Amino acid sequence: MTKEEILEALQKEAADFTRAIATENGDWIVKGFIDIYKNIYTISIDTKVVSKVIELLLIPAFENFANQNNLILELPPQQNFYPDLTFISLKTGQKFAVDIKSTFKDANNKIKNMTLGAFTGYFRNRESTKNTKYPYKDYSAHLVLGVIYAQVDKNPNEKAVYRLDELDQIESVIRDFHFFVQPKYRIASSSPGSGNTKNIGSTNDLDKLVNGKGVFSELGEEVYDDYWMYYLTNDMAKAAEIPRPYTNLKTYLEYKERGIGVLEKHRKSIAQLDEEDAQLESAETENE
Repeated sequence: MTKEEILEALQKEAADFTRAIATENGDWIVKGFIDIYKNIYTISIDTKVVSKVIELLLIPAFENFANQNNLILELPPQQNFYPDLTFISLKTGQKFAVDIKSTFKDANNKIKNMTLGAFTGYFRNRESTKNTKYPYKDYSAHLVLGVIYAQVDKNPNEKAVYRLDELDQIESVIRDFHFFVQPKYRIASSSPGSGNTKNIGSTNDLDKLVNGKGVFSELGEEVYDDYWMYYLTNDMAKAAEIPRPYTNLKTYLEYKERGIGVLEKHRKSIAQLDEEDAQLESAETENE
């Protein structure tokens, strides 16, 4: 299975994920948490809690997807490891990373910003196995399974405790789900996620997010990788005691053009120096 094939297969599969987590009228099937005494405690609308529960609900669907497509599904060995899902082709051994990301939309179909993972650590050191299932470079594709939902207008009463026979009295905290699958670079923005974070931000345009039409979608994954591998926040630049090389795509282009301009002026000198380096390297090899 190629990265194009798994993308297409996951996009097709995602269309049915709503059935696994929502009722016929679009409400979330999760009402709360139950203890051994059969008390039900309403679930929080906290996005981290919601995201994790959605992930757990979908694990059987992912396992079924793997079985149907001659893949092995591996889950991360620890919390906060990348990615959420690793699919491995039984035929070729290729690995595909899938991160589950969720966000909510408001009444005007505007979404809260979605973060797409770190642009430091394993993203930059692609041989590293720190906080990642396998080195970043080992994955043939880096995909995002996105979940967009609407929150109910009224916050749940988290002080209330219900019994099983009162289940129908508990209102779902989220509803109206929409799933999509896109390569990570196609939905990334050129700005970090909200706050002083070292996470890649996503486009906040709902249509562009679902259809993979972010700013890097036409520029390509190589530009996306280069941009984010060398991006510095204010704090990172201060710590390194250097000015920020760029802050957006416009200044990134200017930064690259300055470098190319300087190198072009010294093209002949570089060629000569390269020949001298090659001779020195050859001499060192002969003396070993």
